[in-house]
Amino acid sequence: MSQVSRLVIVGGGIAGWLTAAYMARTLCDKVNHDIRITLVESPGSTPVGVGEGCWPSLRNTLAHLGISENRFMQECQATFNQGTRFENWRHHSANTDNDAFYHLFDTPTLNWPVSPVPFWLSHLNDDPHPFADSVSIQQQVCEAGLAPKQLSTPEFQGHLNYGYHVDAGKFANLLSRVACYEMGVSHIQADLTHVHHNAAGDITHISTRQAGDIAGDLFIDCTGFSSRLLAQSMNVPFVDYSHILLADRAIAMQVPYSSENTEIPPYTRSVAQDAGWVWDIGLRDRRGIGYVYRSADCSDAQARDALMTYLGDEQLPGDIRVIPLRPGRRAKAWHHNCVAIGMSAGFIEPLESCALLMIEDACKQVADLFPAKHADMPHTAALYNDTFVRRWDNVVEFIKLHYVLSGREDTPFWLDNKRVSTWPAGLKQKLLRWQSAPPASCEFPDCQSLFTREHYEFILFGMQSEKQLHAMAESYGKASDLARMASAALEERWGYTQAKLISHRALLKALEKDRFPRAR
Repeated sequence: MSQVSRLVIVGGGIAGWLTAAYMARTLCDKVNHDIRITLVESPGSTPVGVGEGCWPSLRNTLAHLGISENRFMQECQATFNQGTRFENWRHHSANTDNDAFYHLFDTPTLNWPVSPVPFWLSHLNDDPHPFADSVSIQQQVCEAGLAPKQLSTPEFQGHLNYGYHVDAGKFANLLSRVACYEMGVSHIQADLTHVHHNAAGDITHISTRQAGDIAGDLFIDCTGFSSRLLAQSMNVPFVDYSHILLADRAIAMQVPYSSENTEIPPYTRSVAQDAGWVWDIGLRDRRGIGYVYRSADCSDAQARDALMTYLGDEQLPGDIRVIPLRPGRRAKAWHHNCVAIGMSAGFIEPLESCALLMIEDACKQVADLFPAKHADMPHTAALYNDTFVRRWDNVVEFIKLHYVLSGREDTPFWLDNKRVSTWPAGLKQKLLRWQSAPPASCEFPDCQSLFTREHYEFILFGMQSEKQLHAMAESYGKASDLARMASAALEERWGYTQAKLISHRALLKALEKDRFPRAR
């Protein structure tokens, strides 16, 4: 039986180059024969330099690839990200501070020996702190504009859990250099003209304008929305989620700082608007800002006006990109000998910055399941597709949760999002039970889910009204001694951590001349 030894990746960007680097690093230790990896992308194609939010998982991915944190921070103009601050999601309010809540990366598991939920609910009357502020010191760190680590902290380690904000274009360029010059990936710049199949339906080779035919055993489609291989050539249908996630358009821009000393928030901002929400990501020298909205409620011109209002005195830049959005996924991501990774597999609005997280996850899954022989392909694809659908539905459900829990009823966009007919079936069942009880571990049995009970708790308890929370608290008695001790330890931790950490901007400036120590 023939071995799977020629891996052809079509398309670049973060999806293509992260896949190439990850496969090159992982498969050389996994399989007992040589793997040749080729990436084909159109000449002159340049990654879009938007601001990208990254989860803490990227730290492990970078370490696995052998990319130092110092190199990544410098070459990608990266900053630190400690979670998302949601503003105006609970209510339509002029005071965003009173309406804000956090989804933190420093989850309760990292700080509590037991679940903090019973303890927090039982103290709502006498100590009405926000949930995120009660289970971690990270909200205080974010509000103070502090970095999650010191200059003396080793690479990929921190006083608090953290991810990054990164220039997507620069990151893709870094990955391409690592893949080609350090891992032996072949890079062919050529335009795809035709995809060839055998009688069984497998791809045998692709034809290109500049480089002729390129044969392979496994093809990975990283061609973005167009999905040149999986959708256009293999006719795998699209499963539309626009009846659940209503936003279908975005405008994006880059906004320079007014001063090189402007503080950079160490978190992502998500600010609800009349017809959607604005993202605001702080990079080293600029902000990446965009407005995700429903076109039925908001024209492109109105979206620009909304961003002008959001920016206030700052001028709107001339280069504004309009991006059509179509939420959904392919019916299967692995078909015959073709796997789609990134937007070619599906797209979801960037509310929880999960695009890169899902690419990382796909790379790990493909590497883990990589078939040794062509005969292994069918059952490998079936297993991958089963996992792909479950994880995708988990992400859709979690994103929809934000809209369903919102107390906003001031515009058609928010009212329509709250209609039960737009809710995923699994979310309906969960919310029915959560009217009187918090999430339970048994409701999240799938280890394949990207969002777990703790992620749901940040949104559920951040968004719910005091009346709803007090109704839930009635089912609890006294909190455990372990919970009380953990809460006291957090207060003590804030005291000494605050004294150690410096501002986010100050640490980034220090990194221009100095470096984090290497981890032992």
